[in-house]
Amino acid sequence: MNIMIINGYKAVITYDNDIEMFRGEFINLRGGADFYADTVETLRKEGEISLSVFLELCKEKGIHPKKEYSGKLPLRIPSELHEKIAEQAAAKGISINQMIQNTLKECFEPNHR
Repeated sequence: MNIMIINGYKAVITYDNDIEMFRGEFINLRGGADFYADTVETLRKEGEISLSVFLELCKEKGIHPKKEYSGKLPLRIPSELHEKIAEQAAAKGISINQMIQNTLKECFEPNHR
């Protein structure tokens, strides 16, 4: 994954061919904070500056900088897939919700079982 961790905050890193620079964008924040540079070393420095400005602005406004997640995820899937998930969940004696949670954990936590 193209994720850089700067002072405990994660940023997704991409390369912009049009301007021939790396672009970083912090994720899981309550607002946008991005940064650009032509080397990885400079990108990290620019990320630190961008994050510092963002955090200072949040502090001034009394806003918690990290986005909070409810744990609820609205999901639209094809009815055929819904049917297959329901069948597999029933066969395992678990709810559809638990079936999906287990599947997602396996994707993001390979050692989970």
